[in-house]
Amino acid sequence: MRSKLLLITALLWSVSSLAAVDNTPTLAFTESQAKTAVEIIDKLSNRHYRKLSLNDDLSSEYLDKLLETLDPGKAYFYAADVKKFERLRSEFDDFFAKGDLAPGFEIYNLYRDRVGSRLQAMIAELEDPDTQFDFTQDEYLESDREAAPWPKDKAASDELWRKRVKAAVLSLKLSGKTVDEAKTTLVRRYKNQLTRLQQQDHEDVFETLINALTLLYDPHTNYLSPRTLENFNINMSLSLEGIGAVLQSEDEFTKIVRLVAAGPADKSGQLKPADKILAVGQGKDGELVDIVGWRLDEVVQLIRGEPNTIVRLQVQPANEDATAIKVVTINRERVKLEEQAAKKAVFELKDGDNTYKLGVIDIPAFYLDFEAYRKRDPNYKSTTRDVMKLLRELEQEQVDGIILDLRNNGGGSLQEATTLTDLFIDPGPVVQIRQSNETISRFHRSRSRALYRGPLLVLINRLSASASEIFAGAIQDYGRGIIVGSQSFGKGTVQSLTGLQEGQLKITESKFYRVSGESTQHRGVIPDITLPNLIDDAEVGESAYENALPWDKIHPVPHEKYYNITQLMKDINPQHESRVAMSPDFNFLRDQLSLVAELKEKKRLSLNEKKRLAEKDALDKRNLESENARRVAKGEKPYASIKELKDASEAENTEALSGTVQIDTEKDAMLREAGFVLADFIASQREESASKLADFR
Repeated sequence: MRSKLLLITALLWSVSSLAAVDNTPTLAFTESQAKTAVEIIDKLSNRHYRKLSLNDDLSSEYLDKLLETLDPGKAYFYAADVKKFERLRSEFDDFFAKGDLAPGFEIYNLYRDRVGSRLQAMIAELEDPDTQFDFTQDEYLESDREAAPWPKDKAASDELWRKRVKAAVLSLKLSGKTVDEAKTTLVRRYKNQLTRLQQQDHEDVFETLINALTLLYDPHTNYLSPRTLENFNINMSLSLEGIGAVLQSEDEFTKIVRLVAAGPADKSGQLKPADKILAVGQGKDGELVDIVGWRLDEVVQLIRGEPNTIVRLQVQPANEDATAIKVVTINRERVKLEEQAAKKAVFELKDGDNTYKLGVIDIPAFYLDFEAYRKRDPNYKSTTRDVMKLLRELEQEQVDGIILDLRNNGGGSLQEATTLTDLFIDPGPVVQIRQSNETISRFHRSRSRALYRGPLLVLINRLSASASEIFAGAIQDYGRGIIVGSQSFGKGTVQSLTGLQEGQLKITESKFYRVSGESTQHRGVIPDITLPNLIDDAEVGESAYENALPWDKIHPVPHEKYYNITQLMKDINPQHESRVAMSPDFNFLRDQLSLVAELKEKKRLSLNEKKRLAEKDALDKRNLESENARRVAKGEKPYASIKELKDASEAENTEALSGTVQIDTEKDAMLREAGFVLADFIASQREESASKLADFR
């Protein structure tokens, strides 16, 4: 069978037509992989939520996705290569149906050869002592090559790489290295990448080719090779043992997706989503190993380590100048369940002649000690049990209203999202789940009378995901409280693992819907009152993924409406807008958002040192002016220099690193404004003697 497949392929695809220097051994697929490919096609066709037909249209999309996966910067393939690939544009559906992986392997082998040749050439150039760089010329490098054409030929590719290497040397020079040190760093980086390239085998190629297909279905459907399967718990391992961060690969970089609440990285205050990790060092003095171009599982192994040991990360912060590289020191530790536990605080707000006593419950995750729960331990730990206790304590303290803080809560147990909702609403449905066969289940319900029946506000942001969105969506649909913050993540799909002849397939099989019938997928939860968000929606969130399943609606289910929030907003929103317009903190945030937008608009990078230094100085000056404007408006002493500002920021991070994360109602502008919104809500209800609140109680 296989010989026939290869014969068919040979007629369509000539290896000699892709003539290239053979620097690395040619890789070929196995009979087992051919059978696995056919099996994957069958499962995708029959079980995936998105019903895609394996046809010429999907084949065309596959070629584009494969080239984007292999060469996103359009730096290795030439226009002539891509033109030859075009003859296969409508053929991949037939190849996959037969288990014929030869065309994909041919493309990959050419890519691998081109990368190897390029790395060898760059290493030789950088090791040549006569190689010089002129940083006085007015040259630019395109930083966004998505719409750029493929290099016409090798000469055009050489010119692109000349600029890329020059830009890399200049960035390292501006971050404090000499040119010779920068060259040494890059040589080490490229040699590491070359070693990893030469270590690749048919398993790596097969996984890449198949995932270029699965990503056309949705971003959460992936093939896991036997090797990757061993590292399937990458996120969990990093979450619970290590630095407490969820990572993903993006082009040649390792990017932070989110930080685990109460984890070492979160407590350090030095990392944020979309930051890129450039190098990893062990201990206080260990060499920083450049990890640009490494596979994600290799990066994980380097970051992971024993508790109470130090790891250092060289990071390029998101939304900052490319030269703003910093080294972050983190003490590895296991994230303890008790540190992720919900916690409370009480603060008072004076609004005119009225003073409001407000409770805050911070919920970092929807956790459940499954082992203790299965053993029927009466003291098992869970989000709902902890919040129940805190609610009773806050009611004893006679608070006027409660804020539930779900910011940065990446989700967790669906059971906990349901039972937590049960504390605030009377019996009724919480979430609907539609399967790929279109059957809908509504088993997740609130089953008891609400424990807390007073004024409620839920605070969310872009990193509130999954279970957080189910809870916030239910509170919003029931009109039980006000949702404040920024649009949530939009993760509204469910995946399962299914076995294959070789490896496993993680496949999206169902989708969450709110009781209103609206999906939480893609759109997430839209708050009733929106606060500024420094997290870039284009970088973080479901809508940032290509081929994410769309938002849609199904039939709503009957449910109670406790308050007419839309009507309340007509009175509350103008007061909110008036406050934030006068707030030094929100003016600062708006200025930062404007700056981030300007940086995103830059599509090319100057290779002139004086211009880059001028750009850096201008950015530092603007940040200093923005921060000082806020400090002066708040009656605080302004910083004398950008160095003083950075030193103060580092001191705060060091203080945060040495302690536990606490609720800070004084410094947290978002939380304080949420408090004022809740106070307005309470005041509006007090003014109406026959209000819904009175009826509900």
